[in-house]
Amino acid sequence: MVGTAGVLAVALGAGVTPALAAGKTSHKPAATGPSPDQPDAPWAPEHDSTPPQQAAHPAAPFSRGRSDGLQLTLPAPTGPYKVGTFSQHLVDKSRTDPYVPGNQARELMVTYWYPASATSGHASVPWMPSGSGAHFLASRGLSPQQVTLPQTAGHLLAPVDTELGKLPVLLYSTGLHSDRAMGTVLAQDLASRGYLVVTVDHTHDANEVQFPSGRVEVNTMPAGSHSSDTLNVRAADIRFVIDQLGTISKGGNPDVDHAKLPSGLSKAVDTTRIGMFGWSLGGAAVDTAMQLDRRIDAGADLDGQFFGSAPGKDLDRPFMLFSSGTHNRNNDSSWRKLWPHLKGYRVDIQLHGAAHLSFSDNEVMVPQEANLLGLSQAQLQQQFGTIDPERAVKIQREYLAAYFDQVLRHKHSTLLDGPAKSYPEISFVR
Repeated sequence: MVGTAGVLAVALGAGVTPALAAGKTSHKPAATGPSPDQPDAPWAPEHDSTPPQQAAHPAAPFSRGRSDGLQLTLPAPTGPYKVGTFSQHLVDKSRTDPYVPGNQARELMVTYWYPASATSGHASVPWMPSGSGAHFLASRGLSPQQVTLPQTAGHLLAPVDTELGKLPVLLYSTGLHSDRAMGTVLAQDLASRGYLVVTVDHTHDANEVQFPSGRVEVNTMPAGSHSSDTLNVRAADIRFVIDQLGTISKGGNPDVDHAKLPSGLSKAVDTTRIGMFGWSLGGAAVDTAMQLDRRIDAGADLDGQFFGSAPGKDLDRPFMLFSSGTHNRNNDSSWRKLWPHLKGYRVDIQLHGAAHLSFSDNEVMVPQEANLLGLSQAQLQQQFGTIDPERAVKIQREYLAAYFDQVLRHKHSTLLDGPAKSYPEISFVR
């Protein structure tokens, strides 16, 4: 039987260590501090990784030896283009990793998603590699025999659709102790609409990162790490990744293992049109990264509370605030602080019926596991809100694409002008 901690970790879907899943607390991930307005705010970053105190229902028993486990699925992309993908192993020799001893160079894994001209002969890629995927499941008290993680719509090293010309770039940063895979539903959809999307794992902040050798690095962030310090590390990671995009655009290959690149990539990277979006702490990292690097032309924060000095500084580029149904400027002083400092185009929208975790892939994954986990509908609504999961995903995709189309491609969208009858769940915070 899966333990209570494992059940709720899956329900939260943002990651605890195996020790936590087993009920041990000696290596508990550091909380990042509560909201100044609401100490228990469900949209604060500590809720990305900390399960509630009790479970109402134990998990359903399930034989560890079975091979006919639950197959999870993700909604298909909605854009007109097929999707290619590949991952890169990057090492920043100019920085040391702050989360491990020994002055080791900062090491990252990133995944690229892009429109492909053809996908025949290019295998679809799993949501997470087998090693990190097994660790992801184990931290939730599950095994690969019980649950098979989803396949994505991305096809490995499929050729880039060069007929589209240079592609605007979008970077993604995920929640505290979360994985870059948590943004797959949004990333592959944006790729299907003609964007080059790069999802970034922040090593040793993320709960699990698998490198090409099969090595899996886990969360080693010291207890008591300050949120603003964490954001500075993430912002430096993003700046480094943008540098590597510049190398690719000039015909180089920054992968330290010299892994193959898809054909057509170097001619497709447009480093003059770069946007960034992130969920939770990753959303807060967008503002910090934009302050650090002017090459980021536009940003979007998906329900993330801000920390440090960044929200008190003027920002002259477009920015979107996109919140859950219980979060906005009225109850988050960091959002109120940022708003008057946004000197470029700005928009603040709220997705009613959604919860903080609705902006991660778990919005569609965890409800599929509800029966296996013994989770009631009430428990799911507590963590993910009352909105239908696929509806939540559809609305996020439409509004995020509309925003980046407008600010990076100069294609005006009426969706951003005000309330739309087709999307009554969205309100504009004025």
